[in-house]
Amino acid sequence: GGGGAAAAAAGGRRGRGAVAGPAPPAQVRPRSGSGGKALTFDVAVVGAGIVGLASARELVRRHPSLAFAVLEKEKELAHHQSGHNSGVIHSGIYYKPGSLKAKLCVQGAALCYEYCDQKGIPYKRCGKLIVAVEQDEIPRLKALYERGLQNNVQDLKLIGAKEIKAKEPFCRGLMALDSPHTGIVNYKQVAQSYAEDFREAGGTILTDFEVTNMEMAKESSSESEDGKGEEIYCQHIVTCAGLYSDRLSEISGCSPEPRIVPFRGDYLVLKPEKCYMVKGNIYPVPNPRFPFLGFHFTPRMDGSVWLGPNAVLAFKREGYRLFDFSTGDFLDAVTYSGLWKLVLRNLSYGLSEMYRACFLSAQVKQLQKFIPEVTINDVLRGPSGVRAQALDTDGNLVDDFVFDGGSGDIGSRVLHVRNAPSPAATSSLAIAKMIADEAKRRFEL
Repeated sequence: GGGGAAAAAAGGRRGRGAVAGPAPPAQVRPRSGSGGKALTFDVAVVGAGIVGLASARELVRRHPSLAFAVLEKEKELAHHQSGHNSGVIHSGIYYKPGSLKAKLCVQGAALCYEYCDQKGIPYKRCGKLIVAVEQDEIPRLKALYERGLQNNVQDLKLIGAKEIKAKEPFCRGLMALDSPHTGIVNYKQVAQSYAEDFREAGGTILTDFEVTNMEMAKESSSESEDGKGEEIYCQHIVTCAGLYSDRLSEISGCSPEPRIVPFRGDYLVLKPEKCYMVKGNIYPVPNPRFPFLGFHFTPRMDGSVWLGPNAVLAFKREGYRLFDFSTGDFLDAVTYSGLWKLVLRNLSYGLSEMYRACFLSAQVKQLQKFIPEVTINDVLRGPSGVRAQALDTDGNLVDDFVFDGGSGDIGSRVLHVRNAPSPAATSSLAIAKMIADEAKRRFEL
């Protein structure tokens, strides 16, 4: 695909960075920098999360004659957002009709179920109730029902208090939107299955390989100057880097906008002996005044039940613990005008989220709106995830998918997936088709 000078991504934890070159389609420096023949690749996909792996799988299936590599900075696959999410297969109710989010979610959920059936990956179609507990939530719930119908979500219906009790005996509510095709799955398992498909189709996955630079290769650069770096030479690069999507874009000379601001979501878990209180997903009616969804009850494939999450600014892009801190990541976030505009617009919401993050009783109070029987003695602190929230300079959460490339020698050879927001895991196979279409168009594969 596309001759001429080859763009290159390079890195490696011990390495200097990345190079691209004029002649070979791509080359990989051996792991230890010990010399040897270079391998050749046509396209490198950066990031082995669920979107990167789904995209690499789709690309290699469409272009079996080309050589593909996936580069991942961690030692394992699907280590960050793909391995730290609620595991819900969403049905596509919430999203603006006609948006990519809405279309890809509905398509992606169907493809996800089909894929799991083919591969024997366990899932449960346990359904979801979006529950109105206050009178003023009912008009918003009805509007959500209409939106779900516009998005072609199957078998949605509005149900009353009695039917809520029949489905969720411990849940109270005035009215609920019943989505029977919402399910749960272990997305890390799904991502690892994509990786297996990719390898079986001839793709190469390099872990512990952090992309730190991208540049045009010089004809003579067959060895790292300092002998430490590992470099890949390739014609084209697709980045699916989640929390680092803005930084990789800057490295390649493309736009720094939208910026990624990390938000940590902390979950509680129900004690095992109390899990009988929740059968399917129980969600609140979203409040359009606030940027995040609010607390919900999420059953898991292992039988546990997660409660949450909250949403607080993370002081490190991969900061899963309360006191994780990175000076660079923190300064990146707090010096961005877009963040301050978001904070000032949502000050009371942000302060209450921080308060709830510190005090368990405040979180339990939120849960009791739906299941009054839950007490502080029934819950434990659980896992956390960090969401790569794309923000524009006006402080708006970027809600839909953003694809980006640039001009010039390197920019024209790179496709950046700048924003793949929730429900990206649900939509991964549908997103992959779109990325493969876009790569074919841009790179003339």
